[in-house]
Amino acid sequence: MHALSVASEAYPLVMTGGLADVVGALPAALAPHGVQTTTLLPGYPAVLEAAKRAKTVHQWPKLLGVEARILRADVAGLSLLILDAPTLYTRDGGLYAGPTGDDWPDNWRRFAALARAAADLASGAVADYAFDILHAHDWQAAMAPAYLRFAPGPGTPAKSLVTVHNIAFQGRFERTVFAELQLPSAAFAVDGVEYYGGVGFLKAGLEAADAITTVSPTYAEEILRPEFGMGLEGLIAAHRDRVTGIVNGIDPAVWSPERDTSIPQLYGPRTLARRRTNKRAVEQAFGLEQGDGPIFTVVSRLTWQKGMDVLAWSLDDLVAAGGRLALLGSGDAALESAFLQAAARHPGRIGVRIGYDEPLSHLLQSGGDAILIPSRFEPCGLTQLYGLAYGCVPVVARTGGLADTVIDANEAAVAAGVATGVVFDGVSYDALTRAIRRAIALHARPEVWTALQRNGMRADFSWAQSGRRYADLYRSLAAA
Repeated sequence: MHALSVASEAYPLVMTGGLADVVGALPAALAPHGVQTTTLLPGYPAVLEAAKRAKTVHQWPKLLGVEARILRADVAGLSLLILDAPTLYTRDGGLYAGPTGDDWPDNWRRFAALARAAADLASGAVADYAFDILHAHDWQAAMAPAYLRFAPGPGTPAKSLVTVHNIAFQGRFERTVFAELQLPSAAFAVDGVEYYGGVGFLKAGLEAADAITTVSPTYAEEILRPEFGMGLEGLIAAHRDRVTGIVNGIDPAVWSPERDTSIPQLYGPRTLARRRTNKRAVEQAFGLEQGDGPIFTVVSRLTWQKGMDVLAWSLDDLVAAGGRLALLGSGDAALESAFLQAAARHPGRIGVRIGYDEPLSHLLQSGGDAILIPSRFEPCGLTQLYGLAYGCVPVVARTGGLADTVIDANEAAVAAGVATGVVFDGVSYDALTRAIRRAIALHARPEVWTALQRNGMRADFSWAQSGRRYADLYRSLAAA
């Protein structure tokens, strides 16, 4: 079976978050189940630099108004097709925003072109390429199923699947862009690309796709409700029979405390005492007082969604209860300032590093005692999976993938020997501080804490099960 995976980023070539991790890992996860995956990416400078020996396999004189071509290359274990359109992708700044932080004003054209190219590849418009499945990730690729539905190529269109990584990001644009999307007028309809008088990329994909997946079973249920559906809950409910939740996995070749060359001391479930070396390294890196009490870690975007405002409010209580904090992240300026002020109030107890540093994130997982993830919504989350793998006990809100992957250490779960973390309900000051105090109390019971660590480390959060579920879904679509 041949699948075309279409996305705006993929690890290790270009990434801004968990989307890239999933897109980069999925081909290897599908291969053992008889699925050959080709990944289509925009021709950002970093992608072209990594694919210097790429060969041209197709050209468009005008693809949504710009010259473009498809390049073929094998890079970093990925079988790649690259949409090389310098007018759209060769520019300074980020993948989605310019140097000032504002979204590129032509993002609609940049990602409609990606989707149009994907639909051509998946419907016989490009010689020598045929696919059984077109798998579009998030709003940047979601127009591909709409193109397959309303303006396919000359061949038989592939079956299509849209994965919603975060429904809050929808790709909504003014109606004026519709005239340049090269779609028939019939596509501008409630069951097409029209969305509140404008054009909705994610909405269009959800309407047109043969199947919809989210990145955890709980999130698949949550987005049926207004507080999580972000305006699309009615559409999701109307197509509920197409919706499947498949939790993301992590790559054990990258995230394993027994093989991770970026941490000071390797260890495993049977050698947890070795983590002490890494804990000392965390204390040194973040200017924390040395001690045996728990270090809570945070590796996160500092945003409202992640509950970082509530955490900032709770820090004095965390310190008063005997905890310490090491935080790595960036985001809202007001939240960055709040955490820096907390570090100034509590020197030696709170350490903050603004920004992102991949090796440092590995150190925090390998040396911290618990990782705080108080997200208001979290489609899947990977940070808690890294924490489980490294024996850094997750303290999480009961939402989305956090609820699906962490087993709360209530007395029954502790007695049964299955608990892996602390799960709390409702992202509020009271709920979070109670959860922090509960984690500190559990940490004071060494046998219980060690059992939490080992349970998490022995759980299988690799892509093996998720890859099988995606392959089974592909086959059911192809058979239908």
